Amino acid sequence: MLTIPALTLNDGHPFAELGLGTYNLRGEEGIEAIVSAIASGYRLLDTAVNYENEREVGEAIRRSDVDRDDLIVTSKIPGRHHGRAEAVDSIRGSLDRLGLERIDLQLIHWPNPSVGKYLDTWRGMIDAREQGLVRSIGVSNFTEAMLTELIDETGVVPAVNQVELHPYFPQGALRAFHAEHGIRTESWSPLARRSDLLAEQLITDLAAVHDATPTQVVLRWHTQLQSTPIPKSADADRQRENADVFGFTLTDDQVAAVAALERGRLWDGDPETHEEM
Repeated sequence: MLTIPALTLNDGHPFAELGLGTYNLRGEEGIEAIVSAIASGYRLLDTAVNYENEREVGEAIRRSDVDRDDLIVTSKIPGRHHGRAEAVDSIRGSLDRLGLERIDLQLIHWPNPSVGKYLDTWRGMIDAREQGLVRSIGVSNFTEAMLTELIDETGVVPAVNQVELHPYFPQGALRAFHAEHGIRTESWSPLARRSDLLAEQLITDLAAVHDATPTQVVLRWHTQLQSTPIPKSADADRQRENADVFGFTLTDDQVAAVAALERGRLWDGDPETHEEM
């Protein structure tokens, strides 16, 4: 079994340096895939109301041999549940589907700016934390200005901001803001799905130098940027490959060279149903 290193969030709770995205892992096959990942060493499991697989994640946890308290379960409040009371109700619904007594990290899935209730939603998440329904609270797809508003209005700094991040979209300015405020960056679409990233000459050259796969090079790059990637795979061998990235280290120049592949955002779909590939 692989050991994935842990870190401490700004609220004092543990978090993993790499996790499992669970989008589209549904039904019995989805449960088995999540059980396999836990057995391989994954401790951070990322789900959401909109992924429609919270029940599968909860069942996988119950089937696992790993103690519940050693796992970090993330879920997300969808845009249609924004509002202070609505956020608490949404979290209670997630807990029912998961079959758990608490969620370890609760995120706002995206700010839903056209509705303009993300601040009230954040207050609801603070309420849920005080009620013991969740342990850590954070956001997803928030900009620097939105994060600043949450902090200024409530005094509560999000523990995590989960955003699209990969070598084509390294998010340098936002990562710097996160670092300044003690917010952990988390990367969705860490491998730049539906792109030619893994075939880039630089990536394949670095893979040869470090006796690694191109996927491992990119995921190691994320961890060295102080960001937690959450790649998704239902295949046990691929899960182990994705997690086995802590046995080598990219140089600072190599990290910078990978970031220099920047092209911009790739995702053009619904920010609440992105695939963490």
